[in-house]
Amino acid sequence: MITIKENKIKIGSLEWYYREILPIKDNNKTPVILLHGLLSQSFCWLEIMPILGEYGYHGIAPDWLGWGLSGKPEQKDFDYTPSSYLKAFTEFIEGLKLEKISLIVQGFLATIGIQYALQYPEKIDKLIILNTPISSSAKLPWQIAQCGVPFLGDMVTQDPLIVDRTLEKGSGFVISDQNLAFYRKPIVTSSLAGRTLVKVVKKLNLKQVVTDIETGLKQWEKPCLIIWGKDDPWLEFAPIEELVNSNKKLKLITIEEAKHYPQEHFSKEISPMIVNFLG
Repeated sequence: MITIKENKIKIGSLEWYYREILPIKDNNKTPVILLHGLLSQSFCWLEIMPILGEYGYHGIAPDWLGWGLSGKPEQKDFDYTPSSYLKAFTEFIEGLKLEKISLIVQGFLATIGIQYALQYPEKIDKLIILNTPISSSAKLPWQIAQCGVPFLGDMVTQDPLIVDRTLEKGSGFVISDQNLAFYRKPIVTSSLAGRTLVKVVKKLNLKQVVTDIETGLKQWEKPCLIIWGKDDPWLEFAPIEELVNSNKKLKLITIEEAKHYPQEHFSKEISPMIVNFLG
């Protein structure tokens, strides 16, 4: 029986928590890293990871630094800028001794994974993007942007319901109480998670990041699958179509009823798409 393990790895002063699934038999298949977005956690991949394991893939889903069960370093040790996240993620991959990976990303902050792919294309086998800001027109939704507003952000990020409102607003469906209780844990457990969320949102520099990503994806030369919840309330679909039409390496599949967090309620539909693409 395939089970998801929970692990931690300390790299320098930074401690990463990650979920891991190993195939029953050793094989030559490229490991798969799954990255979550803001106010979500690696928990969101629990439905998809066992499918990867069944098909012989080594799957790894970390919690981002400052959130979930990963460490929440002080600003003097980690400044929460995209460049610092990119450096830390690069060191995380090196720490796990992974020579090549496939990447699955979803959500705001998961852009770090795409930045990594663009900077180190030789490390990437295949790239899969689910509802992540990848066009220069992308903007932070108020639901998330308010976390970075002076004074207001300090208040809303200490309210566990900010997690419920964000995840359910973005997904468009009711999330079970059991799952919401887990997603709330970072804020319920410590005020530090809320304070780090303020820093992350303030320093996202989204406009520059997505402009660079859009330019990079137009020239991307590795296989890339974009699975898009077409009813996303926060990210427009038209720019995604335009981007895909600019590069034959980009393949697009839409899910008509899915919204911003498609893995939350459409895992059964998404899993075969991912497995078939990974090959």
